[in-house]
Amino acid sequence: MRIEHIRQRLRALGAKPIHEQRVLRLWAQALPQGSGKRRPEDFLPQPVREGLDALMSEVMGLATLRSAHPGSDGSERLLVGLQDGQTCESVLLPRDGLCVSSQVGCAVGCVFCMTGKDGLLRQIGSAEIVAQVALARTRRAVKKVVFMGMGEPSHNLDNVLEAIELLGTVGNIGHKNLVFSTVGDPRVFERLLRGRVKPALALSLHSSKAELRRELLPRATPMSPEELVEAGERYARATGYPIQYQWTLLEGINDGDDELEGIERLLKGKYALMNFIPYNEVESLDFKRPSWERAAEMARWLHRRGVLTKLRHSAGQDVDGGCGQLRARESVLPAHKLARPGARGVVPITPA
Repeated sequence: MRIEHIRQRLRALGAKPIHEQRVLRLWAQALPQGSGKRRPEDFLPQPVREGLDALMSEVMGLATLRSAHPGSDGSERLLVGLQDGQTCESVLLPRDGLCVSSQVGCAVGCVFCMTGKDGLLRQIGSAEIVAQVALARTRRAVKKVVFMGMGEPSHNLDNVLEAIELLGTVGNIGHKNLVFSTVGDPRVFERLLRGRVKPALALSLHSSKAELRRELLPRATPMSPEELVEAGERYARATGYPIQYQWTLLEGINDGDDELEGIERLLKGKYALMNFIPYNEVESLDFKRPSWERAAEMARWLHRRGVLTKLRHSAGQDVDGGCGQLRARESVLPAHKLARPGARGVVPITPA
Protein backbone atom coordinates (compact mmCIF):
# COMPACT_ATOMS: atom_id res chain seq x y z
CA MET A 1 0.00 0.00 0.00
CA ARG A 2 1.15 3.53 -0.82
CA ILE A 3 0.53 6.69 1.19
CA GLU A 4 -1.49 8.01 -1.74
CA HIS A 5 -3.92 5.09 -1.31
CA ILE A 6 -4.56 6.17 2.30
CA ARG A 7 -5.16 9.73 1.10
CA GLN A 8 -7.64 8.47 -1.52
CA ARG A 9 -9.53 6.48 1.10
CA LEU A 10 -9.74 9.54 3.34
CA ARG A 11 -10.93 11.72 0.45
CA ALA A 12 -13.63 9.16 -0.35
CA LEU A 13 -14.88 9.65 3.23
CA GLY A 14 -15.01 13.41 2.69
CA ALA A 15 -11.66 14.46 4.16
CA LYS A 16 -10.03 17.73 3.08
CA PRO A 17 -6.21 18.03 2.78
CA ILE A 18 -6.01 19.45 6.31
CA HIS A 19 -7.86 16.40 7.65
CA GLU A 20 -5.59 14.03 5.70
CA GLN A 21 -2.51 15.68 7.17
CA ARG A 22 -3.80 15.33 10.72
CA VAL A 23 -4.56 11.62 10.30
CA LEU A 24 -1.22 10.92 8.61
CA ARG A 25 0.72 12.99 11.18
CA LEU A 26 -0.73 11.15 14.15
CA TRP A 27 -0.19 7.77 12.47
CA ALA A 28 3.43 8.46 11.46
CA GLN A 29 4.21 9.68 14.98
CA ALA A 30 2.49 6.64 16.58
CA LEU A 31 -0.01 8.85 18.41
CA PRO A 32 -3.70 7.98 18.98
CA GLN A 33 -6.07 9.54 16.47
CA GLY A 34 -7.75 11.33 19.37
CA SER A 35 -4.54 13.16 20.27
CA GLY A 36 -4.02 16.89 19.93
CA LYS A 37 -5.59 20.09 21.15
CA ARG A 38 -8.63 19.75 18.90
CA ARG A 39 -10.92 16.81 19.51
CA PRO A 40 -11.81 14.73 16.42
CA GLU A 41 -15.50 15.56 16.81
CA ASP A 42 -14.68 19.28 16.64
CA PHE A 43 -12.37 18.95 13.62
CA LEU A 44 -13.02 15.91 11.45
CA PRO A 45 -16.20 15.62 9.34
CA GLN A 46 -18.62 13.01 10.68
CA PRO A 47 -18.21 10.56 7.73
CA VAL A 48 -14.43 10.64 8.30
CA ARG A 49 -14.85 9.93 12.01
CA GLU A 50 -17.23 7.06 11.28
CA GLY A 51 -14.86 5.42 8.79
CA LEU A 52 -11.60 6.19 10.55
CA ASP A 53 -11.47 3.22 12.92
CA ALA A 54 -11.79 0.69 10.11
CA LEU A 55 -9.22 2.49 7.95
CA MET A 56 -6.69 2.85 10.78
CA SER A 57 -7.14 -0.80 11.75
CA GLU A 58 -6.10 -1.71 8.22
CA VAL A 59 -3.21 0.76 8.24
CA MET A 60 -1.95 -0.48 11.60
CA GLY A 61 -1.85 -3.97 10.13
CA LEU A 62 0.60 -2.96 7.41
CA ALA A 63 3.58 -3.73 9.69
CA THR A 64 3.30 -5.96 12.73
CA LEU A 65 5.95 -7.22 15.10
CA ARG A 66 6.89 -10.88 14.61
CA SER A 67 9.85 -10.91 17.02
CA ALA A 68 12.23 -8.52 18.76
CA HIS A 69 15.95 -9.14 19.26
CA PRO A 70 17.57 -6.71 21.72
CA GLY A 71 21.36 -6.42 21.57
CA SER A 72 23.77 -5.54 24.33
CA ASP A 73 24.78 -2.38 22.43
CA GLY A 74 21.34 -0.79 22.82
CA SER A 75 20.11 -1.80 19.38
CA GLU A 76 17.02 -3.91 18.80
CA ARG A 77 16.45 -5.95 15.65
CA LEU A 78 12.79 -6.26 14.69
CA LEU A 79 11.37 -8.91 12.41
CA VAL A 80 8.36 -7.19 10.84
CA GLY A 81 5.40 -9.01 9.35
CA LEU A 82 3.70 -7.55 6.27
CA GLN A 83 0.06 -8.05 5.30
CA ASP A 84 0.77 -10.62 2.59
CA GLY A 85 2.76 -12.85 4.96
CA GLN A 86 6.18 -11.65 3.84
CA THR A 87 8.64 -10.30 6.39
CA CYS A 88 11.29 -7.61 6.46
CA GLU A 89 13.69 -6.23 9.07
CA SER A 90 13.90 -2.94 10.94
CA VAL A 91 16.61 -2.04 13.45
CA LEU A 92 16.23 0.35 16.37
CA LEU A 93 19.65 1.94 16.76
CA PRO A 94 21.27 3.59 19.76
CA ARG A 95 20.62 7.34 20.06
CA ASP A 96 17.07 7.30 18.67
CA GLY A 97 17.84 5.99 15.18
CA LEU A 98 15.91 3.48 13.07
CA CYS A 99 16.99 1.49 10.02
CA VAL A 100 14.09 0.53 7.72
CA SER A 101 13.68 -1.83 4.78
CA SER A 102 12.56 -0.69 1.33
CA GLN A 103 12.26 -4.10 -0.37
CA VAL A 104 11.64 -7.73 0.50
CA GLY A 105 14.88 -9.19 -0.77
CA CYS A 106 17.19 -7.30 -3.10
CA ALA A 107 18.32 -7.50 -6.72
CA VAL A 108 21.84 -6.12 -6.23
CA GLY A 109 23.23 -9.40 -4.91
CA CYS A 110 26.03 -8.06 -2.71
CA VAL A 111 28.08 -11.20 -2.13
CA PHE A 112 28.52 -10.58 1.62
CA CYS A 113 24.82 -9.92 2.36
CA MET A 114 22.03 -12.38 3.18
CA THR A 115 19.25 -10.12 1.89
CA GLY A 116 19.92 -10.71 -1.79
CA LYS A 117 20.36 -14.48 -1.67
CA ASP A 118 16.79 -15.07 -2.87
CA GLY A 119 16.77 -12.06 -5.19
CA LEU A 120 14.06 -9.43 -5.14
CA LEU A 121 10.72 -10.79 -3.92
CA ARG A 122 8.69 -7.58 -3.95
CA GLN A 123 8.74 -3.83 -3.39
CA ILE A 124 7.68 -2.37 -0.04
CA GLY A 125 5.01 0.32 -0.45
CA SER A 126 5.50 3.82 0.90
CA ALA A 127 2.81 3.26 3.53
CA GLU A 128 4.55 0.04 4.63
CA ILE A 129 7.81 1.97 5.01
CA VAL A 130 6.16 4.60 7.22
CA ALA A 131 4.40 1.78 9.08
CA GLN A 132 7.83 0.43 10.10
CA VAL A 133 8.57 3.84 11.64
CA ALA A 134 5.20 3.99 13.40
CA LEU A 135 5.73 0.47 14.75
CA ALA A 136 9.22 1.31 16.03
CA ARG A 137 7.90 4.44 17.72
CA THR A 138 5.60 2.32 19.87
CA ARG A 139 8.81 0.92 21.41
CA ARG A 140 11.03 4.01 21.74
CA ALA A 141 11.65 7.48 20.33
CA VAL A 142 12.75 7.71 16.69
CA LYS A 143 14.45 10.92 15.58
CA LYS A 144 16.50 9.59 12.67
CA VAL A 145 15.52 7.16 9.89
CA VAL A 146 18.09 5.51 7.64
CA PHE A 147 17.17 3.54 4.53
CA MET A 148 19.87 0.93 5.03
CA GLY A 149 17.80 -2.15 5.75
CA MET A 150 16.73 -4.85 3.34
CA GLY A 151 16.62 -3.71 -0.27
CA GLU A 152 18.15 -1.10 -2.56
CA PRO A 153 16.18 2.18 -2.23
CA SER A 154 17.06 3.36 -5.74
CA HIS A 155 15.24 0.31 -7.13
CA ASN A 156 12.03 1.39 -5.34
CA LEU A 157 12.48 5.10 -5.82
CA ASP A 158 8.87 6.32 -6.02
CA ASN A 159 7.83 4.56 -2.82
CA VAL A 160 10.95 5.58 -0.90
CA LEU A 161 10.70 9.24 -1.90
CA GLU A 162 6.99 9.32 -1.03
CA ALA A 163 7.81 7.94 2.44
CA ILE A 164 10.69 10.39 2.87
CA GLU A 165 8.45 13.34 2.05
CA LEU A 166 5.88 12.32 4.67
CA LEU A 167 8.50 11.58 7.33
CA GLY A 168 10.29 14.86 6.64
CA THR A 169 7.09 16.91 6.98
CA VAL A 170 4.34 15.62 9.27
CA GLY A 171 6.51 12.70 10.45
CA ASN A 172 8.69 15.07 12.51
CA ILE A 173 12.06 13.84 11.23
CA GLY A 174 14.66 16.46 10.29
CA HIS A 175 15.68 16.35 6.64
CA LYS A 176 19.35 15.69 7.39
CA ASN A 177 18.22 12.88 9.72
CA LEU A 178 16.66 11.02 6.79
CA VAL A 179 19.48 9.06 5.18
CA PHE A 180 19.05 7.49 1.73
CA SER A 181 21.60 4.69 1.33
CA THR A 182 22.36 3.37 -2.14
CA VAL A 183 24.94 1.44 -4.13
CA GLY A 184 24.64 4.22 -6.70
CA ASP A 185 22.22 4.92 -9.53
CA PRO A 186 22.34 8.04 -11.73
CA ARG A 187 18.58 8.59 -11.22
CA VAL A 188 19.08 9.09 -7.49
CA PHE A 189 21.22 12.20 -7.77
CA GLU A 190 18.64 13.91 -9.98
CA ARG A 191 15.42 12.83 -8.24
CA LEU A 192 16.54 13.56 -4.67
CA LEU A 193 17.42 17.14 -5.54
CA ARG A 194 13.94 17.72 -7.01
CA GLY A 195 12.11 16.62 -3.88
CA ARG A 196 10.51 18.85 -1.27
CA VAL A 197 12.50 16.93 1.35
CA LYS A 198 16.15 16.41 0.45
CA PRO A 199 17.63 13.61 2.55
CA ALA A 200 21.24 13.04 3.44
CA LEU A 201 22.96 10.54 1.17
CA ALA A 202 25.00 7.45 2.01
CA LEU A 203 26.87 5.75 -0.83
CA SER A 204 28.04 2.15 -0.59
CA LEU A 205 31.60 2.21 -1.88
CA HIS A 206 33.28 -0.91 -0.37
CA SER A 207 36.28 -0.70 -2.71
CA SER A 208 38.27 1.95 -4.55
CA LYS A 209 38.89 -0.57 -7.36
CA ALA A 210 36.22 -0.74 -10.05
CA GLU A 211 36.74 -4.44 -10.79
CA LEU A 212 36.64 -5.53 -7.14
CA ARG A 213 33.58 -3.38 -6.49
CA ARG A 214 31.78 -5.08 -9.39
CA GLU A 215 32.65 -8.46 -7.87
CA LEU A 216 31.32 -7.44 -4.45
CA LEU A 217 28.19 -5.72 -5.85
CA PRO A 218 27.58 -7.76 -9.02
CA ARG A 219 24.27 -6.21 -10.12
CA ALA A 220 24.76 -2.61 -9.03
CA THR A 221 24.50 0.09 -11.68
CA PRO A 222 27.97 0.15 -13.28
CA MET A 223 29.23 3.44 -11.88
CA SER A 224 32.95 3.47 -11.21
CA PRO A 225 34.16 4.59 -7.76
CA GLU A 226 35.34 7.84 -9.37
CA GLU A 227 31.92 8.47 -10.98
CA LEU A 228 30.13 7.67 -7.74
CA VAL A 229 32.25 10.08 -5.71
CA GLU A 230 31.92 12.80 -8.35
CA ALA A 231 28.09 12.52 -8.31
CA GLY A 232 28.10 12.39 -4.51
CA GLU A 233 30.21 15.54 -4.28
CA ARG A 234 27.75 17.47 -6.47
CA TYR A 235 24.86 16.37 -4.23
CA ALA A 236 26.78 17.27 -1.06
CA ARG A 237 27.54 20.78 -2.29
CA ALA A 238 23.93 21.30 -3.45
CA THR A 239 22.37 20.22 -0.14
CA GLY A 240 25.00 21.20 2.40
CA TYR A 241 25.14 17.67 3.81
CA PRO A 242 28.38 15.67 3.64
CA ILE A 243 28.15 12.33 1.84
CA GLN A 244 28.50 9.29 4.07
CA TYR A 245 30.56 6.66 2.24
CA GLN A 246 29.86 3.14 3.51
CA TRP A 247 32.66 0.59 3.57
CA THR A 248 32.03 -2.89 4.95
CA LEU A 249 35.43 -4.16 6.11
CA LEU A 250 36.15 -7.67 4.84
CA GLU A 251 39.33 -9.32 6.04
CA GLY A 252 41.84 -9.92 3.27
CA ILE A 253 39.60 -8.37 0.63
CA ASN A 254 39.22 -4.62 1.11
CA ASP A 255 41.28 -3.91 4.24
CA GLY A 256 44.71 -3.56 2.63
CA ASP A 257 47.05 -0.59 2.39
CA ASP A 258 46.30 -0.32 -1.33
CA GLU A 259 42.64 0.40 -0.53
CA LEU A 260 43.65 3.06 1.99
CA GLU A 261 45.63 4.81 -0.71
CA GLY A 262 42.64 4.50 -3.04
CA ILE A 263 40.30 6.05 -0.46
CA GLU A 264 42.73 8.93 0.08
CA ARG A 265 42.86 9.51 -3.68
CA LEU A 266 39.06 9.51 -3.98
CA LEU A 267 37.98 11.42 -0.88
CA LYS A 268 40.71 13.82 0.18
CA GLY A 269 39.34 17.35 -0.10
CA LYS A 270 35.77 16.10 -0.62
CA TYR A 271 32.74 17.01 1.52
CA ALA A 272 32.61 13.48 2.81
CA LEU A 273 32.70 11.11 5.75
CA MET A 274 34.04 7.57 5.46
CA ASN A 275 32.19 5.05 7.60
CA PHE A 276 34.16 1.86 8.25
CA ILE A 277 31.80 -0.91 9.34
CA PRO A 278 33.39 -4.22 10.36
CA TYR A 279 31.53 -7.06 8.67
CA ASN A 280 28.70 -8.66 10.63
CA GLU A 281 29.61 -12.31 10.11
CA VAL A 282 27.16 -14.84 8.69
CA GLU A 283 27.67 -18.56 9.31
CA SER A 284 26.81 -19.60 5.75
CA LEU A 285 29.21 -17.11 4.13
CA ASP A 286 33.01 -17.29 4.15
CA PHE A 287 33.71 -13.61 4.78
CA LYS A 288 35.38 -12.48 8.02
CA ARG A 289 35.77 -9.10 9.63
CA PRO A 290 39.28 -7.83 10.37
CA SER A 291 40.41 -7.33 13.95
CA TRP A 292 39.26 -4.17 15.69
CA GLU A 293 42.91 -3.16 15.96
CA ARG A 294 43.38 -3.32 12.19
CA ALA A 295 40.14 -1.40 11.59
CA ALA A 296 41.21 1.31 14.05
CA GLU A 297 44.63 1.51 12.41
CA MET A 298 42.98 2.09 9.03
CA ALA A 299 40.79 4.87 10.42
CA ARG A 300 43.78 6.57 12.03
CA TRP A 301 45.79 6.35 8.78
CA LEU A 302 43.05 8.18 6.86
CA HIS A 303 42.55 10.76 9.61
CA ARG A 304 46.22 11.67 9.49
CA ARG A 305 45.85 12.28 5.75
CA GLY A 306 42.83 14.53 6.04
CA VAL A 307 39.98 12.09 5.29
CA LEU A 308 37.32 12.25 8.03
CA THR A 309 36.72 8.63 9.05
CA LYS A 310 34.52 6.95 11.64
CA LEU A 311 34.87 3.36 12.76
CA ARG A 312 31.39 2.14 13.53
CA HIS A 313 30.15 -0.86 15.46
CA SER A 314 27.77 -2.97 13.39
CA ALA A 315 24.64 -2.97 15.51
CA GLY A 316 23.33 -6.24 16.87
CA GLN A 317 26.33 -8.49 16.26
CA ASP A 318 25.56 -10.47 19.42
CA VAL A 319 22.08 -11.34 18.11
CA ASP A 320 23.15 -12.33 14.57
CA GLY A 321 21.71 -9.11 13.20
CA GLY A 322 23.26 -8.89 9.74
CA CYS A 323 20.90 -7.73 7.00
CA GLY A 324 18.56 -10.55 6.08
CA GLN A 325 19.69 -12.95 8.83
CA LEU A 326 16.49 -12.67 10.88
CA ARG A 327 14.33 -13.17 7.83
CA ALA A 328 16.48 -16.07 6.60
CA ARG A 329 16.21 -17.88 9.93
CA GLU A 330 12.48 -17.16 10.21
CA SER A 331 11.89 -18.81 6.85
CA VAL A 332 13.05 -22.17 8.21
CA LEU A 333 12.38 -21.88 11.96
CA PRO A 334 9.33 -21.01 14.05
CA ALA A 335 9.43 -17.66 15.85
CA HIS A 336 10.36 -19.12 19.25
CA LYS A 337 13.51 -20.69 17.75
CA LEU A 338 14.82 -17.70 15.83
CA ALA A 339 18.07 -17.46 17.78
CA ARG A 340 20.85 -19.90 17.18
CA PRO A 341 22.15 -21.63 20.35
CA GLY A 342 23.82 -19.12 22.65
CA ALA A 343 22.37 -15.99 21.04
CA ARG A 344 21.03 -13.57 23.61
CA GLY A 345 17.89 -11.56 24.08
CA VAL A 346 15.38 -12.97 21.60
CA VAL A 347 11.84 -11.93 22.47
CA PRO A 348 9.22 -13.69 20.30
CA ILE A 349 5.96 -11.79 19.93
CA THR A 350 2.83 -13.87 20.31
CA PRO A 351 0.00 -12.64 18.07
CA ALA A 352 -3.04 -11.35 19.94
